[in-house]
Amino acid sequence: MNLIVLVLDSLRQDHVSFYNEGNAAFDDVAACKTPNIDKFAAGAVVFDNMYAEALPTIPVRAALVTGNRTLINRPWSPLSRNDVSLPQITALEGYVNGLASDVYHYRAGGMTYHEYYHSYQWVRGQEYDPYRSQPSRRDLNDYVNENYDELWRGRVAQFLANTDDFDTTEKWFAPQLTDITARWLSANRGHDKTFFWMDCFDPHEPWDPPAEFDTYTDPDYRGPRLVMPMGGPAKDWATPEQIRHIRGLYAGETAAVDDALGRVFDTLEKEGYYDDSIVVLMGDHGHPLADHDKFLKGADRMYNELLKVPFMIRLPEGRNGGRRVTALAQFHDFLPTVLDYMGLAGSTHDMHGTSLRAVIEGDTDEHRETILVGYHEGVDRCIRNKRWSLIVRPADDMDELYDLENDPQEQNNLIGARGDVAADLRGRYGAIYFQVGRPGEGRNHGQVSDGQNVLDVQGAYEMSSGMTP
Repeated sequence: MNLIVLVLDSLRQDHVSFYNEGNAAFDDVAACKTPNIDKFAAGAVVFDNMYAEALPTIPVRAALVTGNRTLINRPWSPLSRNDVSLPQITALEGYVNGLASDVYHYRAGGMTYHEYYHSYQWVRGQEYDPYRSQPSRRDLNDYVNENYDELWRGRVAQFLANTDDFDTTEKWFAPQLTDITARWLSANRGHDKTFFWMDCFDPHEPWDPPAEFDTYTDPDYRGPRLVMPMGGPAKDWATPEQIRHIRGLYAGETAAVDDALGRVFDTLEKEGYYDDSIVVLMGDHGHPLADHDKFLKGADRMYNELLKVPFMIRLPEGRNGGRRVTALAQFHDFLPTVLDYMGLAGSTHDMHGTSLRAVIEGDTDEHRETILVGYHEGVDRCIRNKRWSLIVRPADDMDELYDLENDPQEQNNLIGARGDVAADLRGRYGAIYFQVGRPGEGRNHGQVSDGQNVLDVQGAYEMSSGMTP
């Protein structure tokens, strides 16, 4: 049995029209259309409540490929020699492994996530990957406003330099990556057993969709094209019109990614992979679009827009396809599940996650009673069951409790009225789960200040590793 995994970075669940039933995520931006993902979902088992455990990008990948929790025991870091990973397991079992990605953190110094693949291919230039050294031919002032400081102007300038030559849709990142994926799948169809992992950085910011997909912004908007939002309260650096424009760019980017995925789905069908393969499509996390005042990921943004992601698993011949399940699950359950279906359950004994097979087969719609999400470097935590979401804040801030059934936008904090629910959820996890990093390392919000702006944890890693311009 083959395994194909398709990961999309920063894809909000409410921007996949299959999940949102065609409804718009925001009143002032048209509903995002994702026909290719929707078609795939119709033949898959679709999860409503699959969550990361530790954010952001690299900690998520660590959990996915090892089947283990990472929140309290590892920061953003490479796989170690002590980790047992998915490609290592499949290589030992006789699989031919392939990787294609434009997630430039994979190729940062010291990263090891490409090990045990028989082939791996990179697409360069995403975000502020130090790819092009020449100045952009475009005017930077068309892409920033007066509130952008030198750090953020430099980040935008790097992205513009990287993408100056994008004069046709096919040169954008997602089409490049899906073309590589489609070619690999076709060329390697003759192997007895194959495993392929496509890791797409889009729709991660910057959001600069090709013209044919830039249809979600106001055509009368005349302000700067703010392809890369800043951190901190959005009202401090952007006008309402600019906020709406940024949201439209994100929707356009998502629609463009969906279109590019079509060529992968077509190849899977044409080459017969749908008959003998497990195909998983998922997001790694969502992305705040000033739903609760801020853009960008951050340890204090423990709301649906960051936490809710699409997760779909298609079994060979579409078995059980069309089922939608509400079971609570987390990313460390992914690896035990796919190995179980591949006949490799004997490799899962030391994993923290557990197989979702009973849920996928329809024997139950229960898996975990609660889930816990946070950043290793952050102090804020989110504890959820199917109905309630508790956000545990630092001691000097008020905790938050939301009724997800009746308040999915998380606007009405019920912490005062339902302290019993909050106490029950909080009591399920010991103090160690609310410690920042290792004991004795101190406490913070998982963010660093650069003066006027608040940067997310991912940005802090990129700066410290020389990944910024």
